[in-house]
Amino acid sequence: MARYWTSRSTIAAGMLATVAVASACTPKVTRDEFNSEVAKIREEMQTGDQQLGTRVDSVDSRLSALEQELAAFKSEYNVSMEKMKGAIKFNVPVHFDFNEAALRETDRPVLDRFASVVQEYYPNAVVTVEGFADPAGSRSYNQQLGMRRAEAVRDYLTSNGTITNASFRTVSYGETADRQVVPGAQGPGDAGLENRRVALVIDYASADSTAQADQMSMK
Repeated sequence: MARYWTSRSTIAAGMLATVAVASACTPKVTRDEFNSEVAKIREEMQTGDQQLGTRVDSVDSRLSALEQELAAFKSEYNVSMEKMKGAIKFNVPVHFDFNEAALRETDRPVLDRFASVVQEYYPNAVVTVEGFADPAGSRSYNQQLGMRRAEAVRDYLTSNGTITNASFRTVSYGETADRQVVPGAQGPGDAGLENRRVALVIDYASADSTAQADQMSMK
């Protein structure tokens, strides 16, 4: 903002100097005409100030609304978020039954809420769905299972019509040890449920978004 005011002052001084020179070099320019030109310059500058103030207020309002939306999302659905360079990772409570890739009915509301955040604040972002598996079974099978889970979530998010412009990609981390929520926990049954999951990443770095999350403080 300081840079803007410095530039603004320089431009204003230059414009006034131009008017002054024109007045000195052109005998037909009267004092009233000179004052009229100065008044026009001041009016243009005031209009620019008002437009800039409106844009700043709009961005501030959007950031405030986004912060409130994310805080409510975290609280209502027990979602944790990780801020990364140009992206936000959402660890959502979306889990899968043992050896299954079908989306559970109870997990749909949190995905609907995620979709509303994307559509409202990051409509042109790239969303990555990460799929995971518990360590039961072979590594290669779990890699495939993680991908099927990621694709199931992607298909749900893209089929309900809420997100219209965002791009999607899927990736599987399978049973990768350092990404297991509960190291070594596995099924069958409910055991290892925390490891059978997806995570969602909004990559907004190249998106034309009005709310830039890297200006926020995420706790």
